Amino acid sequence: MATAQETHKYPGDLNDVPGWFWPLDQVLFSWFLERQERQGTRGDLLELGAYMGKSAILLGHHLRDGETLTVCDLFGTEPPDAANRAEAAKSYSTLTRQAFERNYLSFHEALPAIVQDVSSTITDEVAPGTCRFAHIDASHLYEHVHGDIGAARDLLLPDGIVVLDDFRSEHTPGVAVAAWEAVLNRGLRPVCLSSQKLYGTWGDPEPVQEELLAALRERDDVAVTVEEAAGHRLVRARAKGKRMRPPSLPSSRHPAPAPAPATPTPRAQARPAQARPPRPRTPRERARRLALDVLPPVVTRAVRRYRATQRAKAGATAQNTGGTGRSRP
Repeated sequence: MATAQETHKYPGDLNDVPGWFWPLDQVLFSWFLERQERQGTRGDLLELGAYMGKSAILLGHHLRDGETLTVCDLFGTEPPDAANRAEAAKSYSTLTRQAFERNYLSFHEALPAIVQDVSSTITDEVAPGTCRFAHIDASHLYEHVHGDIGAARDLLLPDGIVVLDDFRSEHTPGVAVAAWEAVLNRGLRPVCLSSQKLYGTWGDPEPVQEELLAALRERDDVAVTVEEAAGHRLVRARAKGKRMRPPSLPSSRHPAPAPAPATPTPRAQARPAQARPPRPRTPRERARRLALDVLPPVVTRAVRRYRATQRAKAGATAQNTGGTGRSRP
C-alpha cells in the first residue's frame, strides 16, 4: 500500500503536472492532432524542451500504433555554453529526468523516446520527413531557436504542424525574432496564434485555417479575430473567461482520492441562533414608563438624567468591588 508521501508524487490529472500549458493551447493541440487522425495522416510526434511533461503527456495521448513520440531535453545535463547555462539555472533548476518520467508514467504505460541532450542533436536521432507534429519549447536564446526551427522543417512531413512556444513573451525576445524571421524569410506559414504559441506549417495553411476557424467559431469560450500582415493571414485565438471546455485529456493512472464525506453537524449546533424574546415589563415598570410619557418634557429629561447618574454610580461601585460585594485587595 502506497504511503501518503508516495501518493503525493503522482499527479491526479493533467492540471496537477507543473508547467505552462494553458487550456486554450490544450484545446488547439488536441484539435490539430485529431484533425490529422481524421485525415489518416500518419507520422511521429516531436517535442524539443519538455520541462515536467505536461504537453508531452497530451502528445502521448494521441499516439497511434507504429508511431513514436520523441522528447528532447537536457534534464539537468550541463548546457554547452555560458548563456545556456545561465538560462537553465534561472528557469529550470528543479527539472530532472526522474520527475519527467514519473509524471509521464502516471498517464501512460511506457515512456517516449528520450534524447537527453541539446536540441541541436535531434536531427541525428529522428529521420527527416517522419514527423506530423513538432512542439518547440526548448531554449529561448535566438541562436538555439533558429536552429530548432530549421530542425523542425527538416523533420516534418510537407503538411506537418510546428508549434513555437513563447513567441510573444516579453522575457523571450530571441524566440520572437527567430519566429517572425522564419515567417518572413524561411517559408513558415502561420496557421494560428494563441497568447503563448505560434502554430505554423511549411505546407498550404489555407485548408487547415478554414477548418480551424469553423471549429473555433462554434465555441462560446474562444474569441477569434483574423487580420493580414506581410501577406499572411493571421488567425488569433483568445480564451474568453477563466473556464474553458477541456478537450479529451489523458486519464491519470493514479487518480486523486475522492474527498471524504462531510461530517454531519449535530442538530443542536446546526440550528441557527435565535434572538432572545424581550422580557415582559412588570406593572411597576409599565407605570413608570406611562408617567414619563405624560409628564412635561422638562421633568421627563430631569428624571432620565437622574436615573442615568444612579446607574453610572452603581456600575462604578460594582467595578471597585469586583462585582462580588467584596473590596479588592
